[in-house]
Amino acid sequence: MGPASGWHVLEVGTVSYVVGLTGGIGSGKSTVAELFAELGVEVIDADIIAREVVAPGEPALAVIAEHFGQEVINEDGSLDRRALRERVFARPEQKDWLNALLHPLIRQRMVAACAATRSSYCLLVVPLLVENGLTSLANRVLVVDVSPELQLARTVKRDHSSEQQINAIMAAQASREQRLAAADDVLDNSSADLAGVKAAVAALHQKYLALSAGS
Repeated sequence: MGPASGWHVLEVGTVSYVVGLTGGIGSGKSTVAELFAELGVEVIDADIIAREVVAPGEPALAVIAEHFGQEVINEDGSLDRRALRERVFARPEQKDWLNALLHPLIRQRMVAACAATRSSYCLLVVPLLVENGLTSLANRVLVVDVSPELQLARTVKRDHSSEQQINAIMAAQASREQRLAAADDVLDNSSADLAGVKAAVAALHQKYLALSAGS
């Protein structure tokens, strides 16, 4: 995906070639990311960064505690994620407040992490890349694609959650069509054939090496 704005160029254009990896719940993003990592590609995981910005000692955690109360802080000083979810669930204004606090911090750290990579290109794994309007962080967007039916079946089996719970999560995410519309590359992960996925990743790896060399 070419530069969307001058801001994009400043963030990633002259530092590292960034491939944004995304996909719906149960699509197999983690498996695909691990296969790229095995090929020597540095992987930046937005979920890990999201946990880091609210770790004990981080300024954001103190702001959250002040806003929601000490009830959202565990005895060891860490964030009680369940308690926080209860406070923002079905309260859009509180969810918006939390997102306004955390999203810029997460974005800033993702950009810094991409800039610090030393591999020819890096993989930026962001489950909500499309939903949160973060496609401009990447030079290309790779979508791991499976059908909604397969997403549901895999996630129910993996997480031992109810179909109702998984359907609610899927409904809050971008649709399959929206993700595919944002994609530069699509990896079909509907097969249980890991060898086929490895081959697809290997081909994409060569493609990205060539693109990053010419960027």
